[in-house]
Amino acid sequence: MSAPSKTQYYKRTLPSSLITIAFNMFFPSCSKIMITALFFLVCFGFSDGANVTPSEGRRGQWQLLLKSTGVVGMHVALTYRNTVIMFDQTGAGPSSYELRKRFNGGRCTRGSHDIMDSTCYAHAVEYDISINKVRPLRLDTDPWCSSGSFLSNGTLLQTGGNDRGAKRIRFFRPCGNDKCDWMQSKKILSDRRWYASSLLLPEHDRVVVVGGRRALTYEFVPKISPGEKSFDLPFLHQTNDRNEGGNNLYPFLHLSSDGNLFIFANRDSILLNLRRNKVIKTFPRIPGEGSRNYPSSGSSVILPLDHRDNFQRVEVMVCGGSSTGAFTAAAKRRFLVGLRSCGRMVITGNKHKWDMEHMPKPRLLHNMLILPKGDILIINGAKRGSAGYDNARNASLAPYLYSPKKRLGARFTVLMSTKIARMYHSSAALLPDGRVLVAGSNPHGRYTFHNVAYPTELRLQAFVPHYMERRYHTWRPSNLTIQYAGATSHAIEYGKEFTVRFFLERRPSNVMGFSAYAPPFTTHSFSMNQRMLKLRCRSMVRSGDGWVVAVLEAPPSSLVAPSGYYMLTVVNGGIPSMSQWVQFGHA
Repeated sequence: MSAPSKTQYYKRTLPSSLITIAFNMFFPSCSKIMITALFFLVCFGFSDGANVTPSEGRRGQWQLLLKSTGVVGMHVALTYRNTVIMFDQTGAGPSSYELRKRFNGGRCTRGSHDIMDSTCYAHAVEYDISINKVRPLRLDTDPWCSSGSFLSNGTLLQTGGNDRGAKRIRFFRPCGNDKCDWMQSKKILSDRRWYASSLLLPEHDRVVVVGGRRALTYEFVPKISPGEKSFDLPFLHQTNDRNEGGNNLYPFLHLSSDGNLFIFANRDSILLNLRRNKVIKTFPRIPGEGSRNYPSSGSSVILPLDHRDNFQRVEVMVCGGSSTGAFTAAAKRRFLVGLRSCGRMVITGNKHKWDMEHMPKPRLLHNMLILPKGDILIINGAKRGSAGYDNARNASLAPYLYSPKKRLGARFTVLMSTKIARMYHSSAALLPDGRVLVAGSNPHGRYTFHNVAYPTELRLQAFVPHYMERRYHTWRPSNLTIQYAGATSHAIEYGKEFTVRFFLERRPSNVMGFSAYAPPFTTHSFSMNQRMLKLRCRSMVRSGDGWVVAVLEAPPSSLVAPSGYYMLTVVNGGIPSMSQWVQFGHA
């Protein structure tokens, strides 16, 4: 074996005890002679520039997974059991799954009335990624245009909806044995929440629910005291376009590193201290005309947080939306061109300015997802119109890849187009294997498959990014495992070190990173609670047979990473491993 180069040696002093513990943990049968064959590697961070395998010209591929999921993927959420929850609205008409009983307990028969009754059909499914199959789930009230957040134990807390579902709180606890189903709480929300957003907070496993149609307030779930009500939010009054359907529904929510809540609605944004119910910052208005929130329906992400600044620099990105007057124009069958502009703004510190740039083409009704390397995938949507039934035209068939670290003017790449239009009520989710699940599209009040511009879409697809191509397999970290301190079923405590092991067929590139991704609840162009952290690597050791042991450091607090399950990914020269689930939390 040739001697390692100088750059392969770890440049800081490693405690011998740490190396011994990690080595013995994963190589208990190795002799002392084998230890001399180890390479002590530099823990490199994510690159700000080129990778071992540049992405230029790599457009990705599309897979058709299922011809029908049975229900529309209007709302989508990936669980830590590697299943995906998808559901639409109970009033959409007969789905592919009949129920024996209605939501009110009445028996469903084969009579002509019951065959056409939406309440005699399931409108939620659980998709098992490993076997590519769905199973129906039962909803007792209508979750149409609702919100959701994962709690620290992986339970999906789902809030609001339409009609009898507008004040309801639902839970789905993934179980792994096909025995779990939706549960509805006896407690209810203070206000009706239709087109609201929700976000998991750093403390007490609480969620804040913000906004909704005719609900210009916010509230917490669960309530701390029996008499606790909602809180009026003047910002939502100020951003409400009454004649344009609101343009502040599904507000964009992001948790800042100081624990305060960033809220973007219409064109404006604030930083809200929830403890004091006080706006502590009012940010500059995003430049340009048009609006960004429902029914204008642009999208937003918080860019990856980085250990190199102790996760303190928080930057928000907002892309696309509809032109001024698009909602009312669409009602008259005039479909105005959407917005091309994207804005980025650092919300921490004392200087705040939107830095603007443009997508290749206008876009609305799209989803924005953070990929393992930290790039942003912009997928689904349309070029003209607004959200609402049959309100959009010119489907956006080609996804965009946005690379935040590249120079201005070179950040967008146009990827492989799909042949399936994903319009209003479409969604997407990043999967642990690196693919992106794409579902839904129904710009109609009921399932409508004929004689319309964009029929109801039940097909399930996956977009396969270029980094999953076979040519990159020798660069791809494989067989990733996570070693918890003690029992493997417990969460890793904030700020503590933990060890991972993986296999590399060739020596690591000079760009090695480790990311932790909080999977979101996605609906109506916004992925709620989506968050990525670039973790600190304390040490890394590679044995002669290709196995690598790395010691990583958990995020410092719940302000940075609210307690819960995250997808941990090793990224080698821009090529990600398959992700494994890790749970961060308090001791």
